[in-house]
Amino acid sequence: MSKFSKPESESELEARVIELAGQRLSKLANEIHWPVPADLKRDKGWIGQLLEVHLGASAGNLSEPDFQNIGIELKTIPLTAQHKAKETTYVCTVPLLNNIGLTWENSCVYKKLSRVLWLPVEADPAIPVGERRVGRGFIWSPSDDEMDNLKNDWEEFMELISLGQVETITAHLGEYLQIRPKAANASVVTTGIGHDGRRKQTLPRGFYLRTLFTNQILQSFFNS
Repeated sequence: MSKFSKPESESELEARVIELAGQRLSKLANEIHWPVPADLKRDKGWIGQLLEVHLGASAGNLSEPDFQNIGIELKTIPLTAQHKAKETTYVCTVPLLNNIGLTWENSCVYKKLSRVLWLPVEADPAIPVGERRVGRGFIWSPSDDEMDNLKNDWEEFMELISLGQVETITAHLGEYLQIRPKAANASVVTTGIGHDGRRKQTLPRGFYLRTLFTNQILQSFFNS
């Protein structure tokens, strides 16, 4: 079996995560003959893609968990020098059309966040990209309270979208989740519903987890 084949069980995935802990990104890149970028300005997804290869993630850009066969999503968390999440965590794109009948339990957000492998990675800009190390990863599921809060956020957002009020959604809304534009630039547009019920051009949106929430997850794991 190939070292980078998809893991067949959660325990197999956990064993690979243990092997990655403490490894420098340059070593992992060399193993698969990838060049290491000088910085991540033009290669923002490079670290996540590198770790996906080493762990055997299979979903790519699908709206399914990265490890489809065992139902686990991979989320890398860039950490500051103070071991805090450096940025919000992207979850998935926001569906702006054809949401009739869509429920929390069959939403992309629910599928992505029901079971997550969190993989911390050093992101201190003082450390060259290749010298940054992978931290101690762990597999997590939301508690009942956390799931309720995520569901409440999602339902409030989807109600606004279905009412044609997507333009009223700002990054300040939501307790754990937030919605922000997700596009390379303002010229990238998609179709949504306007306040008059008609289709209109608007920016693509993405669901993100707030750093407040991801830091809460990190703290609860490493202090347990």
